[in-house]
Amino acid sequence: MSVSDDEKRLIESRRHSPEPGRDFHVFAYGSLMWRPDFPFVEVVPATLHGYHRAFCITSTHYRGTTDRPGLVLGLDRGGMCIGRLYRIGPADAAQVAEYLHQRELITGCYVPKRVTLRLQGGGRAEGLTYVADRAHYQYAGKLGDETIARVIRHATGVMGSNRDYLRNTVQHLEEMGIADTSLHRILKLVEREV
Repeated sequence: MSVSDDEKRLIESRRHSPEPGRDFHVFAYGSLMWRPDFPFVEVVPATLHGYHRAFCITSTHYRGTTDRPGLVLGLDRGGMCIGRLYRIGPADAAQVAEYLHQRELITGCYVPKRVTLRLQGGGRAEGLTYVADRAHYQYAGKLGDETIARVIRHATGVMGSNRDYLRNTVQHLEEMGIADTSLHRILKLVEREV
């Protein structure tokens, strides 16, 4: 996948460097929930207020192609999102931050952002997450469930089908006790095979 020089500069400007010698926390709301692929010390449910999980990013690499783009999740403004907060130990923090930069920022469609999360039991924690960049060309905006399902149903990229991405996310939400979301509705539409 080729990116322009301007895009490369944007991506590099969004590099996150964790504080040396400290734990590094990452809030996951999509594929990082079910495929973190990095070492962590602990994972706990967490809630982010002010953003919601949405299929608002066009994917032409991981879950789609330029000829048949897919859709992936981003955090968009408003509402709330329940996900998983990973704690990475100090020895792995820099390596994990670099891995996340390579994984999440193959283009500049996400903005790494430090957020405050509410934990079960009432505690709070700070963590890094990736929010949708509404000014980026891959930002798809608010789409209806039928439109999202139609795109997801047939898209496939280097990491597999868009349908599997949706299924895995829904399965992990259910494992967390979250069983009635827009993603569940979209999955039903996708599997109905209109």
